[in-house]
Amino acid sequence: MRSERSEESRPVHVPVMPREVIELLDPQPGKVILDATVGLGGHSKEIVQRLQPDGLLIGLDRDQQALAVAKKTLAPWQHSCQLFHLNFTEAATALDVAGVKGIDGVIYDLGASQLQLGTAERGFSFSEDAPLDMRMDRSTGDTAADLLRRLSERELEEIIRNYGEERFARRIARRIVEARRKMPIGTTGALSRIIAEAVPRRGRISPQTRTFQALRIAVNHELDNIQAGLSDASRLLRSGGRLVAISFHSLEDRIVKTILREQGKKGIYRVLTKKPLTASREEVMQNRSSRSAKLRAAERTSEGIPERRSE
Repeated sequence: MRSERSEESRPVHVPVMPREVIELLDPQPGKVILDATVGLGGHSKEIVQRLQPDGLLIGLDRDQQALAVAKKTLAPWQHSCQLFHLNFTEAATALDVAGVKGIDGVIYDLGASQLQLGTAERGFSFSEDAPLDMRMDRSTGDTAADLLRRLSERELEEIIRNYGEERFARRIARRIVEARRKMPIGTTGALSRIIAEAVPRRGRISPQTRTFQALRIAVNHELDNIQAGLSDASRLLRSGGRLVAISFHSLEDRIVKTILREQGKKGIYRVLTKKPLTASREEVMQNRSSRSAKLRAAERTSEGIPERRSE
């Protein structure tokens, strides 16, 4: 995703790979489509227009700030949209509330949005000094500062190594523990300085980037949520329904690939992308957020479709 500022200082969303998403998701009039990560509404806007006049878009996001923007983006089609402040692992709840028995398509645009990364006070980025929060849903859960305060050195090392793929994870974890004995680590700037002192920069990717990514994933339980949400998606999709997932780093893509492959072997899905699709050169030039995107898609078969209850 990418979020910029317009003249009115409102976020403007540029969705990643919109042509490929529409082609594979195939929204048609009268269908029900779930945008499991609605964000600022970029993909939803493209989808809902194609559902007219009697289709329905159901949008979920755990970020209330993003939902407020999405509501404005989708206002012209509000009669065709229902938005929920929910994690995509709670999609079944949204369908029950909407009185929907099944969906014809679902899209997952995974990872942090540029609204989150670009809003300093959210604490996702080390480009500006800010409180070390990193929660996508600021109404619940531990912040990154909470984790740095209470986790053991070994637990921090495992998070940084497994989620940040950082080979100097032990050294960084040790420096964090040493630093917090003197003073709580409560800001992005403080953590960034600790990492910089622990590990000199080598290559294009800074160790701050890897460690901040690791903490963000841990704070938001991102990989567990992807595993649970995508595993359950087949229960929500009608026969012939499409699933599209866009990931932005190898840990996400590995989970998507594994789930689609395993459920494909069981006959639950027909995988539509043998290899992940990537953004065109032209799109990458216009939207740098798309450069690491990988898109995978599958179609639900007629096997094992559960009967869903409508309230």
